[in-house]
Amino acid sequence: MITFVADDHYYAHPGAALHEALKDRFPMVFAENNLAPLEDAAFPGECELLILNLIADTCGQPLAGPVVERNVRAYLEQGKPLLLLHGASAAFWHWAWWRELVGFRWVRPTDPDGVPASTHPVRPYRVDVSKCRHPLCRALQPMDLAKDEIYTRLEQVNPAMVLLETTIEEGTFPQCWENTTPWGGRVIGFLPGHDKAVVQSAGVVANVVVLIESLLAKR
Repeated sequence: MITFVADDHYYAHPGAALHEALKDRFPMVFAENNLAPLEDAAFPGECELLILNLIADTCGQPLAGPVVERNVRAYLEQGKPLLLLHGASAAFWHWAWWRELVGFRWVRPTDPDGVPASTHPVRPYRVDVSKCRHPLCRALQPMDLAKDEIYTRLEQVNPAMVLLETTIEEGTFPQCWENTTPWGGRVIGFLPGHDKAVVQSAGVVANVVVLIESLLAKR
């Protein structure tokens, strides 16, 4: 079973849009603006893949409390996989241990560690497969995306292999990567997708399907 938790991301609802595109492909529990699935005592043991598309303390949602922290950490300590969509590297930015395990971290203003904030210029852009020998690079596809947020200037917090990238006026920036948690679980971050039309575009959906299938297969 997949557990997929999102916020409405400033009324854009990218998590809900992606769930709509994926719900017939994978069995999953989905919740928007509701952390209840992560508070369930059965979650750490029953979940095979945790997907997040949220940023803590945004969209009027409260910070995740100690029950969610305990359950998410218990899930990760089992070496289970994590898929971080869009800004979800900041899903639990208020936990110091979380900030250290997400590969590339979306940094919000007034960051607890004093790191300069990340940015997101808005324009059409192209995402290319990185020059990388990771096996996923043979399955992922390049994408020409409509005008949307382009997440840039994230902080790299641990070793990661970049799978997709974009080159814009400001430079070249990772758009998808894989790293490993301290407990051996796989983490994949995938940044494209704020506007519904982009989230549900053929390339984004196809690439997310590739990532989910890989994480469920434990490859």
